[in-house]
Amino acid sequence: MKTKEQPSELLLKQWHEDPKNWKLGVFYYNKDDSRIFPPKRFKWTGWTINFANSYSILALIAMLAIVIIAASLFTKLN
Repeated sequence: MKTKEQPSELLLKQWHEDPKNWKLGVFYYNKDDSRIFPPKRFKWTGWTINFANSYSILALIAMLAIVIIAASLFTKLN
């Protein structure tokens, strides 16, 4: 499903419950799912990233860069 149409709730649920989309049981990897931040395997624990989506990887790198830059600035101030 590489189109711009939104997948149905049923399809999203099927993707989420399919064990083939969870590498090592914790890493979500689904090329058909265009979401950047899908729910974690146990939805009440928050969100994860879709490692099959290149924008997700960029978002993860950007978040890590912000944390590293903020930490280095904080240590220079103290």
